[in-house]
Amino acid sequence: MWCVPHPKKREHTLVLLDTEGLGDVEKGDNQNDSWIFALAILLSSTFVYNSMGTINQQAMDQLQHPFRAAWRTWAKRPPGLQSLKYLRFGPYRRKFANPYIRQMPFYLPPGTSQKDKNFNLPRLCIRKFFPKKKCFIFDRPTQRKKLGQLEDLGDDELDSEFVQQAAEFCSYIFLNSKTKTLSGGIKVTGPRLETLVLTFVNTISSGDLPCMENAVLALAEIENSAAVQKAIAHYEQQMAEKLQLPTETLQELLDLHRDVEKEAIDIFMKNSFKDEENVFQKELATKLDKKRDEFCDQNVKASSERCSALIKEIFSPLEEGVKQGLYSKSGGYRLYVEKKEELKIKYLETPRKGLQAEEILQEYLKSKESVGEAILQTDQTLSEKEKQIEVERVRAEAAQAAAKMLEEMQIRNQQIMEQKEKSYQEHVRQLAEKMEKDRAQMLEEQERTMALKLQEQARLIQEGFQEENRRLHNEIQNLQKKMKKSKKECFLS
Repeated sequence: MWCVPHPKKREHTLVLLDTEGLGDVEKGDNQNDSWIFALAILLSSTFVYNSMGTINQQAMDQLQHPFRAAWRTWAKRPPGLQSLKYLRFGPYRRKFANPYIRQMPFYLPPGTSQKDKNFNLPRLCIRKFFPKKKCFIFDRPTQRKKLGQLEDLGDDELDSEFVQQAAEFCSYIFLNSKTKTLSGGIKVTGPRLETLVLTFVNTISSGDLPCMENAVLALAEIENSAAVQKAIAHYEQQMAEKLQLPTETLQELLDLHRDVEKEAIDIFMKNSFKDEENVFQKELATKLDKKRDEFCDQNVKASSERCSALIKEIFSPLEEGVKQGLYSKSGGYRLYVEKKEELKIKYLETPRKGLQAEEILQEYLKSKESVGEAILQTDQTLSEKEKQIEVERVRAEAAQAAAKMLEEMQIRNQQIMEQKEKSYQEHVRQLAEKMEKDRAQMLEEQERTMALKLQEQARLIQEGFQEENRRLHNEIQNLQKKMKKSKKECFLS
């Protein structure tokens, strides 16, 4: 395997997989060739087959065993190759001017015997799984006596015709070979290639047949899990950077949560695929809800800590006066109340206290009720009736404050419920967009496959292969049903 930067496409890597020749006696038996061949097909977007001399029956026979294994491997779903390139090296340069002659190696002679089926198997595989084929013809690269030193020769020591032919071949590959794409338009990246290789090799080692569909599902599980983590990491980072605790209101935090959550969902959508039954998206939604609640808890805690510190700082003169007995005298209660109200106003006017401002204040005032009542009872300037009226006023004020806090709590709960609904709608919106995009892509793939199958059906009819034609006709009908369903399908209302 060689990995080199693609000379024509930015942010692409050209990965070259070399099977090192099929039928090599030093490598193993036919089964070994079959698995190497199957792996090369499963992992590639373009398959290059070279042979010495013409592409004759011997070349087809050499593919017999690999194609038997490949046929079983691909029985359920084709591997998704876009093209097959044939190289022919030979001592003589030959050009096929007639397109029909170029297709001769893939012609299917009529016959239904086992011998005929064996003869046609590699041809059927090539025609079925490689709809695009191109033949390149090369002269001998150098003089016969220098062939043993071929790897050490420079371009100037090679035959000029060969160099030109090689340049044309490379140019064609660079410009026409597509990015390796799995079913559903999933482009294969480096990490995805690694996962596919490990999955296929482990499957073969265990004695099972490698299956692209199963490999894609395994790949999807790995990548979807990583997509959830990536989205959560982005959410945590952005919230930590942009959220200034404590917030003045809950809505301030929820607005930021909504914006960052939207970004996180978008990241998940771009990095996930084949999320069957939206399992991983539901996991993301659950984790985002949990993270939102955690930030809400942090907000409450930060507000409580700040308000407690402010209370201690702002009301310290009042407490110091109580300790010094400034209010334990005639008319002292009025002075105590005036000072307390003055400090309450100062506290309430201090910014960035957060959600716990009223609750922490009321907790403090409640803790000092006994102090105020003691000062009230010792004030000789007030009558018993006036003292009773003052006690009732303080109680009413406390009850009013409690009712206000309850109302604020109900408002916050309502805001949380509204935010949950908005979060759900955002998940639905982005999922609908992704599913519509996937549906359009799937329909495009189906239409492309349909066109190729119709071409092949026409050829089979022309060549008189009724059995293969019936099989292909059934495939076309099934594909037409899928396309009809895809066009009518409405994923979300």
